[in-house]
Amino acid sequence: MSENLWSNVDEYLVSLLLPSDGALEETLAQSAAAGLPPISVAPNQGKMLELLARIQKSRRILEIGTLGGYSTIWLARALPSDGSLVTIELEPVHAEVARENIERAGLGHLVDVRVGPATDSLRDLIDEEVPPFDFIFIDADKEGYPRYLELSLRLSRIGTVIVADNVVRDGDIVNSKSSDERVVGVRRFLELAGEDDRIEGTALQTVGSKGYDGFALLVVTQ
Repeated sequence: MSENLWSNVDEYLVSLLLPSDGALEETLAQSAAAGLPPISVAPNQGKMLELLARIQKSRRILEIGTLGGYSTIWLARALPSDGSLVTIELEPVHAEVARENIERAGLGHLVDVRVGPATDSLRDLIDEEVPPFDFIFIDADKEGYPRYLELSLRLSRIGTVIVADNVVRDGDIVNSKSSDERVVGVRRFLELAGEDDRIEGTALQTVGSKGYDGFALLVVTQ
């Protein structure tokens, strides 16, 4: 099986289940024009995030890794009119593109884009004693995943759902001798998730237009 086939299947599924969406298509176009890397989630993955957040009845969402705001828009659409989403982005240029995309999608009033290292921004939220988040999406530098998990737990409640993207790394995740810091970071993230009594969860492999990867789905239980 090939990535070409996976992409064709994704296109077929999207054509049946996801109607054309001008705001999201413009978000991808503007992100590409600004030189952002083409690493946003696929449309069907974005819809999955929206549905998970909606099933959770999320009122407060945290996203770690904004890029151009594509996944942010999907997640923000799951919120009620008085909901809120905090999204964290390291790169100021990416954050500015994201703000413009989010405003264009009519969701600026729901979204707080914070700029800076994710660890610092998460600690700021903890220091601010913000209410716990209902849904957390982690899709930033993989080296930081272990720290992001621990800090996310401090911003959670019983029942908070945590989704982490890109946890299979083309299958490299099984290589215990890998020197790739991204693989090392994700392996440690998964180890921590498996060891922590406060969490229950699973991880799934995926194939599609974004290649071979996977995501972890966790629930805070205590």
